[in-house]
Amino acid sequence: MEKKKIIEVVAAIIIKEDKIFVTQRGYGQFKDKWEFPGGKVELNESKEEALKREIKEELDASILIKEFLGTITYEYEKFILLMHNYICKLENDSFTLLEHEAAKFVYLNELEQIDFLPADILVINLLKNKKLH
Repeated sequence: MEKKKIIEVVAAIIIKEDKIFVTQRGYGQFKDKWEFPGGKVELNESKEEALKREIKEELDASILIKEFLGTITYEYEKFILLMHNYICKLENDSFTLLEHEAAKFVYLNELEQIDFLPADILVINLLKNKKLH
């Protein structure tokens, strides 16, 4: 049996007031599914550096990383995803969707009504177990 590749990524759980920022994928295998923005950690890059770079690339936005939320592991059909999640806030309220079809701020209790990627559903469970204040 072939060993699956492990892909290490970072995700920003961007909070504004009591709402959480979510984005809809505009491309690829999981197009139209919702996720928390972020992406792959590159060689010689810290997780925090990767997260700030990815958010700049995807949203043309700057974030402040507030705290580490937790890491989840999810086994997809072709790979294993190792996702490090950080509670963040936008430095200012401006962002531009460069890679996503849509984005919105939603309340924690609204997350379950959104069609998220399987790994991101695990992140929602982490969020529910944590008080956001």
